[in-house]
Amino acid sequence: MGQISQFLPFILMFVVIYFFMIRPQQKKIKQEKEFEAGLKVGDKIITKSGFHGKIAELTETSVVIETMSGKLKIERSAISLELTAALNKKA
Repeated sequence: MGQISQFLPFILMFVVIYFFMIRPQQKKIKQEKEFEAGLKVGDKIITKSGFHGKIAELTETSVVIETMSGKLKIERSAISLELTAALNKKA
């Protein structure tokens, strides 16, 4: 019993770190992967660097978007989940 009580603060600290730091990060990564997999031609998106456009072509890892100045090829991971969701919520 005495040895368990010595390690209890470390166990509690790990549990707190897991639920407040590790688990939310894993959940966010899962949401971003689902978002990237659900993209389709014609979707309006905003990149993490602020480019607005519409998806013209899709490949496994990259996307071609149409912007007002032409077409750009970007990685799927460069599309912002939060900004795109806010854009589509307004429309």
